[in-house]
Amino acid sequence: MKAGTSVRDALDGAMTAIGAAGCETPRLDAEVLLAHVLGVARERLWTDRELIVAGTTVRAFQDAVRRRSVEREPVAYIVGRRGFRNLELVVDRRVLVPRPETELLVEAGLRLSRGARVLDVGTGGGAVALALKQERPDLRVSASDVSADALDLARANGERLGLEVHWLLADLLEGVSAEFDAVLSNPPYVADSERISLAPEILRHEPPGALFAGPDGLSTIRRLSDQLAAHPSVHTTALEVGAGQALAVGELLRKADFGVVHAERDLAGVERVVVGERT
Repeated sequence: MKAGTSVRDALDGAMTAIGAAGCETPRLDAEVLLAHVLGVARERLWTDRELIVAGTTVRAFQDAVRRRSVEREPVAYIVGRRGFRNLELVVDRRVLVPRPETELLVEAGLRLSRGARVLDVGTGGGAVALALKQERPDLRVSASDVSADALDLARANGERLGLEVHWLLADLLEGVSAEFDAVLSNPPYVADSERISLAPEILRHEPPGALFAGPDGLSTIRRLSDQLAAHPSVHTTALEVGAGQALAVGELLRKADFGVVHAERDLAGVERVVVGERT
């Protein structure tokens, strides 16, 4: 790429490289990366005719495109942020990249009664807990994770956004003495046998401890449901699950004394979140 390259030419070259690498959204990826290195909003790439790629941004954009196309690094890690509902979160390799389907957990939390005590188990970068607190400030929101590194990032996100969440270092509910009215969780649920089918972005870069959960992907959810059985104050739980797991997870919640159980579908039609209620 020569100094003074037009935005259109820079994007065309990047889209070719990213698309050839097998990435699903080459145009979007290229635009996000170029806007990032130029320090502008994506819309300005097409509205500002004076904008060019020159000087140090040439090398920065080349490096970003290389990381995306050759190393298949997620765009969110390259730019260091990811939008989730109304928030922009800092993300890096300490945590999973927040997915749109996880917003279903927030939707479940929004239906809780005023002032409910909520725990987001396995919070990662804090997406669910912080979105819930931002949209329902009356809720008393806590969040836990087994990873101290993840909690450091979540806490930093909370401080930057000015949202008050109580952060706990805990392995699921083990050692959690406080009582909660609701538990929300996006736990690991990928079966070990599915490793080979995962996209390089996931397998190479995202933390495996937040992804994999035994031969059938349910080992973590089994532990959590067993622990929920010992927490009778929890009247609502919502768990994100993998495709085809909703029926089995529903049975686990029924055994944990959640008498009313249903699954909610994501935009792809997958039963993605299983909700349990104690009557």
